[in-house]
Amino acid sequence: MGTDTLVTLLAASLIFLLALGLGVWKYRQMVTRPERLAHPYVDIAHRAALLYSFATLLIAVFVELSAWPTWVNLTAAMVVVFYFLAAIGSYILHGILQDTTNQLEHPGPGLHISMVLLIAGEMGGFAVLLAGFVAGWFELT
Repeated sequence: MGTDTLVTLLAASLIFLLALGLGVWKYRQMVTRPERLAHPYVDIAHRAALLYSFATLLIAVFVELSAWPTWVNLTAAMVVVFYFLAAIGSYILHGILQDTTNQLEHPGPGLHISMVLLIAGEMGGFAVLLAGFVAGWFELT
């Protein structure tokens, strides 16, 4: 197993650990708030972290099976992981501030720019790994 795969698996495990911690925060809000529900962005942060941890495991598989050099695979994987963490971080921030239940309700220009970058980073990073998988396993290199 290469360094690129190991780093990606470590990222997946740390995101999963973050998700478990966010679950504790969610539970705490559920038992202390009068409505017995966590703030929507605490719930979203918890669920997103769980999903992103398993998505990062999928990325690790494509990193391992990619024909590209280690630096290409690691860069592509970490771009995706960066945007996963940025999304989780924004949800955590809204959960802490309890400033909105819909971050798109009053979006500023920065939100749209960051969303375009997130889309390009996540889809582009994974596309690089998918291409490396196809190149390596279908002998297109």
